[in-house]
Amino acid sequence: MPDDGLRKRKTGSKPEREPPQNVTADEPEFDIDSAALLQYLKILWIPLLLCFGLFVYINPSTLSDIASFWIESDDWQTSPGSSTKSFVGLGADIEKRDAVVEAFKHAWRSYERDAMGDDEYHPISHKGSNLTQAGGIGYTVIDSIDTMLIMGLEDDYARARKWVDTRLSFDRDADFNTFETTIRVLGGLLSAYELTDHDKLYLDRAIELADRILPVFDTPSGLPLPNINLGKREGVPDPYLPQLVSTAEVATLQLEFRYLSYLTEEDIYWEKVESVMRTIKENQMPHGLASIYMHVETGQFVPSAIRLGSRGDSYYEYLLKQYIQTNQTEDVYRQMYDNAMSAVHENLITKSPYTRMTYTSELIPERNSGGQLSWRLTPKQDHLACFFGGSLMLGATITGASTLPVSIPPRQSEFMDHGKRDWKDGVELIKTCVDTHDTLTGLSPEIAHFRIPSDGMIDVLSKSGVPADWYIKGASPGAEAPYDARYMLRPETVESLFLAFRLTGDIRYRDWGWDIFQSIEKHCKVETGGYATIMNVDEVPSRKEDKMETFLMSETLKYLFLLFEDASVLSLDKYVFNTEAHPLPIFSPHIRTGFS
Repeated sequence: MPDDGLRKRKTGSKPEREPPQNVTADEPEFDIDSAALLQYLKILWIPLLLCFGLFVYINPSTLSDIASFWIESDDWQTSPGSSTKSFVGLGADIEKRDAVVEAFKHAWRSYERDAMGDDEYHPISHKGSNLTQAGGIGYTVIDSIDTMLIMGLEDDYARARKWVDTRLSFDRDADFNTFETTIRVLGGLLSAYELTDHDKLYLDRAIELADRILPVFDTPSGLPLPNINLGKREGVPDPYLPQLVSTAEVATLQLEFRYLSYLTEEDIYWEKVESVMRTIKENQMPHGLASIYMHVETGQFVPSAIRLGSRGDSYYEYLLKQYIQTNQTEDVYRQMYDNAMSAVHENLITKSPYTRMTYTSELIPERNSGGQLSWRLTPKQDHLACFFGGSLMLGATITGASTLPVSIPPRQSEFMDHGKRDWKDGVELIKTCVDTHDTLTGLSPEIAHFRIPSDGMIDVLSKSGVPADWYIKGASPGAEAPYDARYMLRPETVESLFLAFRLTGDIRYRDWGWDIFQSIEKHCKVETGGYATIMNVDEVPSRKEDKMETFLMSETLKYLFLLFEDASVLSLDKYVFNTEAHPLPIFSPHIRTGFS
């Protein structure tokens, strides 16, 4: 019996190929004396061969350069995910870049019209809301400022700056999430400071906010509490899991606090977040991975899911980015990153058995009747995990490179073995994430599940003609869409496309990004202003939820803009992006670091 939950893919007719025409060669225009030509070749072939050998000996790279240009399968020299035939350079695609700017203006100006200063925006009802009853802290405004600066929207930026100067207050007697406040607000303020040639307004506000957040680190382990009462300056545990903290949340504060320490020469900011990383390293699990929860008293990992999605994702992201941020001077983060990537490759990266799609699985802990712990591999991937493909490719060019800097696109000879592995996995993971956009809307769901033999679905799949790759769990025609089916304006796939393009100059990444942008325009755009989450990516016309996430303007549209902008803008050798896409400069630290 067919499974009603099986998705039906978009279909489109393809033009049939026309049969090749018989071509009759024209008669040559000139006669050639073959005998004379052969005589000359007999005389010259030895000197020519000697000259060619000497040239290759002196210029060994030239032969491979010529071959990689002319040979059909040029991937013998360039790395997977790139090709000399699809290399378009790193200049701007002005038309597409400017279309993204128009989308940002459509989002920002409707928010400014209806909800200026509020933390969140509801574009269908034309209203704003705050995270607490005590008032907001400018989530959307501060999250969006650096995007305006990058896009050159001077008037919009001037109004946003005025709001920060005259209306922003952190004196709120309410609980705010430590992680979200750090990556969005503290990160946004620090990025604005950098991009405005050091406007002191932003640094002063960043110092004030960081000082209000510092009490979260006052725990026996030094791991920060998940919430902070900004008015009282008190850390607050999770009311539902009071002894636990999220691994990703405690390990994704470091870029922001370290840069603030560098700017102010106040070591306390650096020491607090470095202490977290020391605790994590001292308590690493045997397989080298990190479960999504840690115990706030002991600092030890608690048996819980292991994944590259929610509560796990940015832990791995910031291992690499901490190494990049301090100009590759802290080798401890290189070691932690390389060890983690080997563990991910061995335990989490999986290929689907039918279509050979590469994806990241989850490990779920289970205890048997005797209390022994085991781990069950689950073929489930969050959209959040789609950052990982681009991150792997970036890491391959840094910790996996045998020489620095690598070429654009990189050559296989420039990678060490683990660099080749990570680059290949990254390319394949990006392709899988792009393939999850193969829905009726062209947008990917919040969570994708992948087919495995134990599903018992192979007979149904073969008879129905439905692709045997991935599906949205719980989706059924006519039924209420499950949470997994929604698209929340998330940036992770376009983030990876941005990184992949910057590292290869390959047009395929811009093409995929443009397809995603057009789908957002078609299905998420609210005509009266703003964009909204859609409830089901496999339903047209799409039903919208009345919410525009702040990361649309801070991440999704910023990464799309940069995908089509000239690569000299926010160059990857000068900036590192925090997990909310706020660019921070790479610097050489002035204090002893790396657990010294």
